[in-house]
Amino acid sequence: MKYTVSIEVALPREKVVRLLADPVHLPQWLRGLVLHEPLSGVHGQVGTTSRVVMQMGQRTFECTETITRREPADLRGIPKGSVVHFDREIVGEGMWSAVRDRLTEAGPEATLWVSENEYRFSGVLMRLVGLLMPGSFRKQSQQHMQDFKAFAEEGKDVRDATG
Repeated sequence: MKYTVSIEVALPREKVVRLLADPVHLPQWLRGLVLHEPLSGVHGQVGTTSRVVMQMGQRTFECTETITRREPADLRGIPKGSVVHFDREIVGEGMWSAVRDRLTEAGPEATLWVSENEYRFSGVLMRLVGLLMPGSFRKQSQQHMQDFKAFAEEGKDVRDATG
């Protein structure tokens, strides 16, 4: 299963990529995040492997995330007109996923974030979930982007939301 989602954030690209790359901010916008801890490497750097635990309703999902691409490596002084790439592979029980994020300037005070997502499922349960609820994956990706936008632009924290 493959899909692409995107959102425009009303902030300069360099500020957006720095907020996205800073692990301190993850709990503020990544809804359901319980834990995100590097097992090897430095958070956000290519080759880094992290243990990620997410809570979705009554279900807890644990996976391993590996950073496969980050260009440029230094997020300061990014040349105008260049594209920032941030790719990762996520492996969990019955699931493999690749996320390829591209961030481009949409204007002097705006950033376009495009996220290509690919999922492969193994095991009966995850294959059923992929077949019966493919829209839920896209919806969750879009929700994470909207939550990030609200955090970056307005300082909203998903942990403050009720329900």
